[in-house]
Amino acid sequence: MTPGHQHIVRPGDILPGSGIRFPEPDWESSPYTGYTRAHWEAMADHLVGSAWQWASPAGAHLNLPGPASGSGVRSDGLEGFARSFLAAAFRVRGADGADPHGWLDRYAEGLRAGTAPAGSPGAEPWLTIRDHDVQGQPMVESASIALCLRLTRPWLWDRLDEDVQDAVESWLRGAITSLPAANNWYLFPYSVAGFLESVGRGDELTAAARERALHLLEQWNLGQGWYTDGDGQSIDHYIGWALHLYPVLDDHLRGESGIHGSRLEEFLQEYRHLFGADGAPLFQGRSMTYRFAAVAAVALGAVTGDTPMPPGESKRLLNATLRHFLEHGALTEHGLLSLGWHGPHPATVQRYSGPASPLWAAKAFVGLLQPDDAPLWRSVEGRRPLDDHDVAFGMSAAGWAVQATRDDGVVRIHNHGSDHLRPHQGEESGVEDPLYSRLAYSTATGPTPRGEVPDNHVGVRFRGRTSVRRRIHRIGAGGGGGWAWAASWHTPIFPQGAPAIPGLRVESWVVARGADEVRIDRIIGACFPLEVQHTGWAVQPGGHLRSTLQGLHGWHGEETLSSPAGTAFAEWCEIPALQASLSGSVTAGPAVLVSHARVTGRTADVAAGHAEGDTGSTGDADVRADADVRANADAPVGVVDLTVTPEEVSFRWAGEPALITVRFEAAEVRRYDEGEGS
Repeated sequence: MTPGHQHIVRPGDILPGSGIRFPEPDWESSPYTGYTRAHWEAMADHLVGSAWQWASPAGAHLNLPGPASGSGVRSDGLEGFARSFLAAAFRVRGADGADPHGWLDRYAEGLRAGTAPAGSPGAEPWLTIRDHDVQGQPMVESASIALCLRLTRPWLWDRLDEDVQDAVESWLRGAITSLPAANNWYLFPYSVAGFLESVGRGDELTAAARERALHLLEQWNLGQGWYTDGDGQSIDHYIGWALHLYPVLDDHLRGESGIHGSRLEEFLQEYRHLFGADGAPLFQGRSMTYRFAAVAAVALGAVTGDTPMPPGESKRLLNATLRHFLEHGALTEHGLLSLGWHGPHPATVQRYSGPASPLWAAKAFVGLLQPDDAPLWRSVEGRRPLDDHDVAFGMSAAGWAVQATRDDGVVRIHNHGSDHLRPHQGEESGVEDPLYSRLAYSTATGPTPRGEVPDNHVGVRFRGRTSVRRRIHRIGAGGGGGWAWAASWHTPIFPQGAPAIPGLRVESWVVARGADEVRIDRIIGACFPLEVQHTGWAVQPGGHLRSTLQGLHGWHGEETLSSPAGTAFAEWCEIPALQASLSGSVTAGPAVLVSHARVTGRTADVAAGHAEGDTGSTGDADVRADADVRANADAPVGVVDLTVTPEEVSFRWAGEPALITVRFEAAEVRRYDEGEGS
């Protein structure tokens, strides 16, 4: 976390940059958060209004303050126009054309100026859409503009002069004829084509663009509602805010339903559990600066009916996530969303991100397509499963194990399936990617940045060099009934010198229950003397969370390391670590190292709300948090009857008779209740 100029939003505030008043809470309708549809509508108006402070004279570019992206200032200005347009379009469409601030008139003028010929009066030409590796970013923004025109057609597109419509179509068609990046980008020409067909301007090129995208979507389908964002194993938030959003919304606007909606409903069955009790999304993967776009799929499911979630649960999750960011300083003193997470955080940001990039958060405003009297908004906020019990299950499609604890509201995922590598990249020597390579992520901790001590990592040290985890080879994931497991193996890659040691590989297994994690590292093919290091969760010393890592078998040293660069959640972090030495004798067989990890505490700010008598005092929450940290510090290790052999590991959780057995060659984890054979 990097300190900066942050604005904490409270009900009743006059918001900086727009002058819009944020509504007072409604605890009767929303006993957990106080938020209602009016809060979403006000925030949409605010984000649009604050962005338009930075408009070019003719309004084709919104040049928000901040460092330029890798695509340059003109592209960033187009991004500001297109992404703020999303918030305006959802807001106006949801109000059946009511536009009290006159947003659509401004966007109409910007469309004229952005697509006018260079040199003509008032022209502010947008960059031409080209192949992704030449000048591709405008293709991303073309999808937003096309979707907005489709949403607001009666009040904007139909009122444009025909020559302006022709100019807009000509510019948009660049997306259909250019080469997208090999991932969700194929849905950008798909969305442009969908709009052009909806206004009678389709042809064989638009049909081909849609066919290509839908074909690739099938190739990327992992099952259980999950996709990979392009070939390989790129599993992150793009699954919800892109790979589900574009096809499901397209079907909805066509008045159709089908396989895409069914997959969204299946996706939400698991995805609903990946938010903390305070509404915080899982911090994993790229583009986390899009923040509350993480709930776009939840909102979309409520709009289309493709959801397993009751309306009150959907409303609760949407509101909690928005409130989480607004009350953690996501807005700057200008009222803009900063490049970061809670506040500015450079390590969260990718090269392609510019000052307006965070406005992709506007995708969450898709929920405004539901009017006030729709079930989503008229329902009283309901309970979530995490309110009542711990949650743990394996996600075989993603290669993850989910572990969520009721007492502190923290959700953790153990990553044994997402590495963000394309098949042609092989094992890829080089630097690690902290957003994909770590063993675990959560809703309350962030990975330490590249160059710092890596959290949740197992590394091999050989002659002064430490390995990174790149390509993840899945072994499996499963569990249920309050426990979960996942496992994978990887080739240790050394960023400098010889990239790999022949035959060396590391298997990583985790079995989780409650806040307890049994981590098993199996080192195979260590033909040279090696050191092994395993790290736990990175947390701020003295903060609301406590991280522990204890060696149970094979480890000879424990220490606490520091990361001065911190994470998106903390300015400075400590990380528990274990060390082991291997002799380098291949005849000794695989080395099996077992440890026990925990991260516990309290993240509460809106988990209870007025539903449980909260007065809104952050001081009370801090007292509860400190008490929970002290209580968890005295928690027992939680593992007994540990038995380790080269073929398997077995143990029991303290206080439970069931035996957990991890069998390496069979690639399975079994739970045997009392009286069952093993």
